[in-house]
Amino acid sequence: MADAAETGTNAEVLYMVTGRVATLTLNRPDKMNAWTPRMEAEFRAAMDRAVADDAVRAIMVTGAGRGFCAGADMGRLTPAAPGESKAAPAAARDYTPDNFGQRYSWLLDVPKPIVAAINGAAAGVGLCITLYCDLRYMVEDAKLTTAFARRGLIAEHGSAWILPRLIGPMAAADLLLSGRVLTGREAAALGLVRALPAEGFIEAVHAVAADLAEFSSPRSMRIIKQQLYAGLFQDLATATHLADSEQVKCFATEDFREGVAHFVERRAPAFTGR
Repeated sequence: MADAAETGTNAEVLYMVTGRVATLTLNRPDKMNAWTPRMEAEFRAAMDRAVADDAVRAIMVTGAGRGFCAGADMGRLTPAAPGESKAAPAAARDYTPDNFGQRYSWLLDVPKPIVAAINGAAAGVGLCITLYCDLRYMVEDAKLTTAFARRGLIAEHGSAWILPRLIGPMAAADLLLSGRVLTGREAAALGLVRALPAEGFIEAVHAVAADLAEFSSPRSMRIIKQQLYAGLFQDLATATHLADSEQVKCFATEDFREGVAHFVERRAPAFTGR
């Protein structure tokens, strides 16, 4: 497939498809890609576009310029005056009750694998977005921080729920309570990311996404994602029962037949997702 890119240079999220991989690029490089309501809306729309395109089988998220996302645009935050309080805006209260309908946990419900390419600084909401991606790769010298406690905030966007499940309770407490800065190497030591050199970084991460898109069944990846994240709310018996049920369904699919055929015939797979 030929490359296709979003033509609007003023877009806060750029969209490009190369092969079977859609790349979403946060695009406010002069502001270190600081998060805005407009960026959030464009990000959701771009993700929906990738999901709706059957030719896209994997999604990569990265940032333009030297940062990934430096968190919320502080210039657009208006704290209350001393002695006053501010009600949360309506959009911040109007969440669906479902576990995967929250801001930004809906990413866990995206049926295609999402690979975060953390090319530079990731802080606050920028870090939270990566936590809900399936795979995280980071430039080894880049920096990340939760930052919340150092801004008088709490652990936002479910980060206090997902971080302990990714790196354990004590490491999560360290990052959330201290708001300290980590490098990609340190984050890799915690198991939060895989660290790579800056040179050739985007190409290397894109190759990971392309490998998923080329060699893994779209149907299998969709169901495995459901198993991974729905399983966080299930006991072992329920998870095993559902796995057994899904396994039986696999035997009647085109992708299972192709999975066996390409292995026996020693050729690249031609999965259909059916």
